[in-house]
Amino acid sequence: MTTYPELWVLRHGETEWNAEERLQGHLDSALTPTGLAQARAQGDILAQAGVPKDARVLSSPSPRALRTAEIAVNTLGLPIETDPRLMEIDLGQWQGMTLAELRAGNPSIRAATDPHLWKFLAPGGETLGQMAARVEALLDDLTGPSVLVTHGVTSRLLRCIVLGRARADLSSVPGGQGVVHHLRDGSATILTA
Repeated sequence: MTTYPELWVLRHGETEWNAEERLQGHLDSALTPTGLAQARAQGDILAQAGVPKDARVLSSPSPRALRTAEIAVNTLGLPIETDPRLMEIDLGQWQGMTLAELRAGNPSIRAATDPHLWKFLAPGGETLGQMAARVEALLDDLTGPSVLVTHGVTSRLLRCIVLGRARADLSSVPGGQGVVHHLRDGSATILTA
């Protein structure tokens, strides 16, 4: 198993489309008041987490993630770099659809037992192999402690890779907005406010 530096992984705060159960992928919607509060809570967590002063902060360039990073990392006084390898899964033709719309037109999605793997079947979207390659490339470029601000599927895949789990085992790692996933020495802890 590859050894990675110490990581603090954040998912962006709740967005308008999260609240509507609308698929975002590479599209974007604004943080809700709840999402802004979640980002502030993540800032409180990071302020107490012992993040080193020389840590790098990398964020997905998607506005929902970058806004979360600006709020959450404010207390650390560290610069934020953007990296497109932290973007959410490209959902192709499914981006912008609600889950209800998607399920109504796709019986195989209604029958799916895993809450994440079906997303890699989107017409014109990203495959698990493609997404894993970009996330692994990002992880391989990290040279020291890092705060990563990203998205739901991306966060899960990233943590599967760091923890040495199968790429397809996304449902085995917890999700959550408003929390920080701390990874060190092959183990993970969920930090809460």
